[in-house]
Amino acid sequence: MLRVKNLTAGYDGIAVVFDVSISVGEGEFVAIVGSNGAGKSTVLRTISGLLKPITGEIEFLGKPIHRFTAHEIVRLGIAHVPEGRHVFGKMSVKDNLLMGAYTLNDRVKISRLLKEVFDLFPRLKERENQKAETLSGGEQQMLAIGRALMADPKLILVDEMSLGLMPIMVDKVLDALKQINKEKRVAILLVEQKVQEALEIADRGYVLQTGRIIAHGSGKELLESELVKKAYLGM
Repeated sequence: MLRVKNLTAGYDGIAVVFDVSISVGEGEFVAIVGSNGAGKSTVLRTISGLLKPITGEIEFLGKPIHRFTAHEIVRLGIAHVPEGRHVFGKMSVKDNLLMGAYTLNDRVKISRLLKEVFDLFPRLKERENQKAETLSGGEQQMLAIGRALMADPKLILVDEMSLGLMPIMVDKVLDALKQINKEKRVAILLVEQKVQEALEIADRGYVLQTGRIIAHGSGKELLESELVKKAYLGM
């Protein structure tokens, strides 16, 4: 489904990720883990078109997309849940969700997607008329994920979903991502600092360190690797 080949990317011509190659298959849950500043978010921003690669290629469903604009990439079926959530604080929960469906013209489909989001996150249904800025951090993360689902994506990029959340909310959001992946068969590419939590639910994972992939394998294989245990799990 998604193939990133030999990607070098950064800001103002200065590279922060180097020769990164990753893939996500249809319906897969893949994690990119590593410490803060490793370049994980840069990879996602480049896939979603917010940044242009310095070198390398990105393919989605067999089509090269590394020169596409961000809105063109959304229309192809990739939705991005950014780090820090970035909900529209002055808008209601419902209007935030409807903003996620801006590429769709089918009102029946939009209504169905809205119901699916409210079924997945009942808390959002309870607060649908509240301003997004009044929600807790965990509720805003649910809203950001729900907004991505409203685009009816084939692949969701989720950037640091645990940032600023209490552990109980991290578990709830991870459970929601697992449900989206298993029940809706939406592929997920998760970028996360919480290495153990991410690899426990991922089909496969990549370890990114100082801008380079240093290990990859199944989630189980990486959790059992000495490199991951020593560098990220304190074992």
